[in-house]
Amino acid sequence: MATLAGYFKRADELTAGRSEVIRAETDPFRLRALPNDEIYFWSKRIDNSRVVRQADPAARGECWSAVGAAAVLLALAGSIIAPHAASVIEGYNLERLKVERQTLLDQKRDLEVKEASLLSPERLSELAKASNLTSPAADHIVHLDGQSDAAMAANRTPGAYSARGH
Repeated sequence: MATLAGYFKRADELTAGRSEVIRAETDPFRLRALPNDEIYFWSKRIDNSRVVRQADPAARGECWSAVGAAAVLLALAGSIIAPHAASVIEGYNLERLKVERQTLLDQKRDLEVKEASLLSPERLSELAKASNLTSPAADHIVHLDGQSDAAMAANRTPGAYSARGH
């Protein structure tokens, strides 16, 4: 198997003996031959089916020591990075809670304004007029004197007790 440069060099040698007309028609911008174009590469198949790997007792210890060192480095890096990452996350949570608090305060203020407008005397008088409610006449007003009347509170007559002994 030949390289591409070797192939083209042989093609030039074959056409060199023909005539001067062919040489004149060749491309003036053609590159010179590449270095080492006479080198050829072959692929040789190697059979390693009979080769047996010998165990190396020192390699096993080296492997476990490398794994242990990597674990120690990972734990050290994690212990350095974890507090900073937790601080950043808690900072985001704190800012989110501040925004939520401000939103709730705004909602509370809006609800207080709405409650004040709903309980205003002007609105209540408008609702009373719309429902045809009027102020009571003087003879319909009952003034309580502040003394407690047990019969009125229990809604029973004083001598009427039940059979159970009340």
